[in-house]
Amino acid sequence: MAQNFQVVIVGAGLSGLRAAREVHNAGLSYIVLEAMDRVGGKALSVQASDGNGVVDLGASWINDTSQSEIYKLAKEFGFDLVEQRTEGNSLYRDEMGQLEPEQLKEVEQFMQILSDYAERCDIDDPSNVPDAKYLDSMTVAEFIAGFKNPSASVLVNSITRSLLGVESDEPSALFFLDILKRGTGLKNVISDFKDGAQYLRNRQGNQAFCDRLAAGLNAGSVKISSAVKAITQKEGEGCFVETINGDVYRADRVIVSVPTPLYPLIHFEPSLPPAKKKLGDSAKSGYYTKTILVYAEPWWHSAGLSGVCSSTDGPVVFTHDTCIPQDGQYSITCFHAGDPGRKWSRLPAEERKQVVLQDICTAFGTVVDNIPEPINVIEKDWTKDPWAQGGPGPVWRPGFLAVESGKAIAEPFGNIHFVGTETSSVWRGYMDGAVRSGIRGGQEVVTSLDKTFGSTILSRYLSSRLPPWDWRKESYLGHGSFMKHGIGSLTS
Repeated sequence: MAQNFQVVIVGAGLSGLRAAREVHNAGLSYIVLEAMDRVGGKALSVQASDGNGVVDLGASWINDTSQSEIYKLAKEFGFDLVEQRTEGNSLYRDEMGQLEPEQLKEVEQFMQILSDYAERCDIDDPSNVPDAKYLDSMTVAEFIAGFKNPSASVLVNSITRSLLGVESDEPSALFFLDILKRGTGLKNVISDFKDGAQYLRNRQGNQAFCDRLAAGLNAGSVKISSAVKAITQKEGEGCFVETINGDVYRADRVIVSVPTPLYPLIHFEPSLPPAKKKLGDSAKSGYYTKTILVYAEPWWHSAGLSGVCSSTDGPVVFTHDTCIPQDGQYSITCFHAGDPGRKWSRLPAEERKQVVLQDICTAFGTVVDNIPEPINVIEKDWTKDPWAQGGPGPVWRPGFLAVESGKAIAEPFGNIHFVGTETSSVWRGYMDGAVRSGIRGGQEVVTSLDKTFGSTILSRYLSSRLPPWDWRKESYLGHGSFMKHGIGSLTS
């Protein structure tokens, strides 16, 4: 016997839970089904060590300007936001060696060219660019090779690894440029400063966003360990959602918030439209793992280092200072991405740990004589999580964005609506994009049900909206945030 709800939400990450809030505020009946044994999706926070605060094994950063929706939630929930530490010198290990002034100038000029190409992208329709098909016919590496600048090729490969978890010979050039545009430009995407993608961290840990969203829903409305295996639409009867546990739910609308690469794990009946099915079948998640080294003291601070170290050959592709001094939490987060990460992941667990420690000693040992042992080492390989399969978000090879599939990603299919960070118009692959997509999907469902069943739903929904608090208006509107840039380390 199917349990009956007006809305079923598949997935309890940021996008699914934010969509659920919209549905909840409209007074609709709903249930949220989550495959994992927790809420949060790719937001995962754990204790750093005994009583010393938390660290984020997944999504890490936000900003307070262009990422306005996630910042709203942070303020609403009273989270303590910590600016990313940028003081001190950063370390770089790469095959370019020391660049001569003329080479450096060429790289800077190329970065501007790349920014200009990205600015031409149309976030409403990726195919609506004069040379969209050309850019979508080649990989990023092929696009960069046309400029005959070896230094730029190395730099851009570092960016695709850090940003997407892949090598530059994997994603479509159009896809890459489109991602930069949706992140308000190349300079903001790679920046740790004001307006940058890596500007603020959450002292409470980013999984707390999902914990708080879930706590605001109806008691018992979120079911964990409930992976969905089939969604069937029947004309005149609604949608039927079946889990691997054998539970069946009937709904008027379904909101799917699982990552696009996981669409093939769900049997849709009738089948997804060709363009949307093609997106799911062709989507690939990047290789992304974090190893967090927790120390008793921030030894790199006294050495005048920022904690940032970038490498072109790994096994640690880049590092960041992820300390929370208020909690006595001192850590360096090591990122393993792309081919170096994949190679490192094939080692046994203890060997992986030792390789990371040796790599840190080799890099930071150029400045620091005696590097202490960490008091804790925490690793999270997102590719080994069956309900994530990598990160930070889906990546598409050439041949998908400049055709129908590029526009299909956020389109509903019958009574099924799709959310997730990759469906957002801005900040795809980031928490802000996830929240924005959830708001959109929830509003789509509320509006569509209102048209079907009458105006009372929408009236109830509108009356539940939060008032426009002054701090919101002051923090999110204007300030020329898209025009202020800072160059920081490469991150995702």
